[in-house]
Amino acid sequence: MRILSGVQSSGKLHIGNYYGAIRQFVQLQDEADQAYYFIANYHSLNEVRDPKRALELTRDAALSYLALGLDPKKAVLFRQSDVKEVLELNWILGVVTPVAHLERAHSYKDKVAQGKSPDFGLFAYPVLMAADILLYSADEVPVGKDQIQHIEFARDWAVKFNVQYVPGYDPADPEGKERGHAPGILKLPSARIQSTTQTVPGIDGRKMSKSYGNTLDLFGDEKELKKRVMSIKTDSTPVEAPKPVPGDKPSDASLASDVPLYDLLKVVLPESEFRDVETSWRAGGKGYGEYKKLLLEALHTTFGPARKRYAELSADPAELDRILQDGASRARAEASRLMDQVRKAVGIP
Repeated sequence: MRILSGVQSSGKLHIGNYYGAIRQFVQLQDEADQAYYFIANYHSLNEVRDPKRALELTRDAALSYLALGLDPKKAVLFRQSDVKEVLELNWILGVVTPVAHLERAHSYKDKVAQGKSPDFGLFAYPVLMAADILLYSADEVPVGKDQIQHIEFARDWAVKFNVQYVPGYDPADPEGKERGHAPGILKLPSARIQSTTQTVPGIDGRKMSKSYGNTLDLFGDEKELKKRVMSIKTDSTPVEAPKPVPGDKPSDASLASDVPLYDLLKVVLPESEFRDVETSWRAGGKGYGEYKKLLLEALHTTFGPARKRYAELSADPAELDRILQDGASRARAEASRLMDQVRKAVGIP
């Protein structure tokens, strides 16, 4: 089984990236036959227009992957931009992509609603994401719940390509197992959804996102991390009173509240420790300030070793370059193999 996924280098990686994606990537590098993980620096151009910062964030993403446990001997780590074939496949997929699909893309509509400029890059983002996936014949793509539509698009467009360009292809038999049927050139990927911590809340209660500026960065300044933890949104529940819990329906509607602090503690703390927190949370007697200090301590405990590893890797830029160059070479070998078939199928020498 081949796993593939990536993270945009549009900002410093945060705990939402770790619990929502990178932790699973590290686990899967031991479970999958092959694991491909890339830094989506083409995608990040929709957000980052400063070239110097774009380069810095791309390297920072690579350092973060490695510091958090990704092993380049077990997984292929590479920059999206180092495999130019992805742009070629992006264009060829665009030939069979209905505009109506792009117009109903959740991510596009959400970002435009947030005030983002409706540029072509933002509009066509799902096509490039589909090319990222299909170029390496991925079997499964670990994604959050909000990205499922993009996997469905990739499957739909792979089918449209195969129907158009592969004689004997039958969508009901995509692997060509029945007599007279041909397997598709583009493999149909499946979404792999993490059952827990699909969405990590930010300090304001919304989904943690660089776009919202509500993140807790993994490798940022410690003073800034403390400041942001202590600014997590809470309500005015008194110290001695039980605190509201997500999903509970209090008899008094005025007690209903967003409680990102509770959810963050649930994500970061080991299950046994969180049970004690939940008991005291429901009983009352502790203020939100105590729980914020507990969260800060848990972040230091959980990510302390990774922060040390990050510092070590940062001091050896040549080793990082070697790892990325090796990953790019391995990724290009697979991409070239597929694109040879794609070019032949569409009539490009």
